Amino acid sequence: MVSTPDQVTGPVAAHGEGPVWAPEWPGVRWVDMLAGDVLELDGGEVRRHHVGAVAAALRPGAAGGVVLALERGFALADAALTEVRPLGEVWTDPGIRMNDGGCDPDGRFYCGSMAYAETPGAGALYRLDPDGSVTTVLTGVTISNGLAWSPDGGTAYYVDTPTGRIDAFDYTAAAGLTHRRPVVTIPAEAGSPDGLTVDAEGNFWVALWGGGAVHCYTPDGEQVARARFPVTQVTACAFGGPDLAELYVTTSRQGVEEGTQPEAGSLFRLRPGVRGLPAHRYSGC
Repeated sequence: MVSTPDQVTGPVAAHGEGPVWAPEWPGVRWVDMLAGDVLELDGGEVRRHHVGAVAAALRPGAAGGVVLALERGFALADAALTEVRPLGEVWTDPGIRMNDGGCDPDGRFYCGSMAYAETPGAGALYRLDPDGSVTTVLTGVTISNGLAWSPDGGTAYYVDTPTGRIDAFDYTAAAGLTHRRPVVTIPAEAGSPDGLTVDAEGNFWVALWGGGAVHCYTPDGEQVARARFPVTQVTACAFGGPDLAELYVTTSRQGVEEGTQPEAGSLFRLRPGVRGLPAHRYSGC
């Protein structure tokens, strides 16, 4: 049984995205993407760490650091996010930025890009290996979004938002992402798929931009749960808490008429009745 979402913070983010939990952090971390800030919940206090022009995504490192995706590349940071070391630009076009990502079971960090103008096919999906090398994994992407793996690590779920789909890939360390196929197509009236996460039972939870909801689907594409929110721009979700039994959900004020949704940009939390999986870590920091 999915609980009613609780509003955990005020509207602290203009464009909240990418929540992630690591037990050594004070609490859940997420990004205020276009402000270039990582936000951190410590009890009832929200701390803000400025890391660059854009803060697209982050994951904990295996050795205690943090890996980040910034506007046009990757960076490594210490656990407290006080020292950020950019690894160089992956591209130079100022019209393209990073957007969302995650780590695979073998410790490699992925982040996908998009054009600020949302130009069709202008984005790509990149992989940062532990040695700092970068590989282009997918091209022709428009708005690269959620990426998460099944409990056994053999399937990856991925969203390119304008397709309206959640796609699955087969995954091995050697071959990477192969055999792409659609698993779920979201009706346009329900919103657009954005960030996603996978629970310990193998079902995946996807935030619906413009839809004011998070949906849960089985690996076969059957919808089995829905949580509704008082704001339309629901962006991403991740399991957290000491027992990984809480689902943290980020929201945005983008595209929201001033004064119409006072909770937009807040962080929400609910108990979905299932536990999540620990976040995969980047092996290079």
